[in-house]
Amino acid sequence: MYGNTPFGDEPAVELTADQRKALRQDLSSVAARTRELLPSEFVVGSEITEGNNGPRATVAVQPPIGSVVSADYAPEEEITIEEPEREDLAMGLAASAALQMKQAMPDDPSPTAQ
Repeated sequence: MYGNTPFGDEPAVELTADQRKALRQDLSSVAARTRELLPSEFVVGSEITEGNNGPRATVAVQPPIGSVVSADYAPEEEITIEEPEREDLAMGLAASAALQMKQAMPDDPSPTAQ
C-alpha cells in the first residue's frame, strides 16, 4: 500500500550563514521575551541543532521546580519566525513553565513562617 510513498526521501533543509544568523536572532528574541514574562528563577535558553532531517531550532524553559518546557521549530520553506508567532511562542512557553511549576508544588505547602 505504501510502496510509492517517498517516506524519508525529502531533502534536508540547508541553512546559509545569513539564514542561520536570522534564525538565531529570532530564537534570541523569543527567549528574551519569555524571560520578560517570567521571574528570574526560571532559566530560558535557545539553540539550533542539526538533525537527520535538517536544522531544528529549540527554545526551552527550566522552572525552579518541575519539568523543562520546550518548543521546537523545524525550518522548511520559511526560515524566519514572524513577530506574531514569536510572541505566541514566548507566551505559550511562559504559561507552560508556570503551569509545570504549579503542578510540581505540593498541594498543601507548609507555611515558611508564622
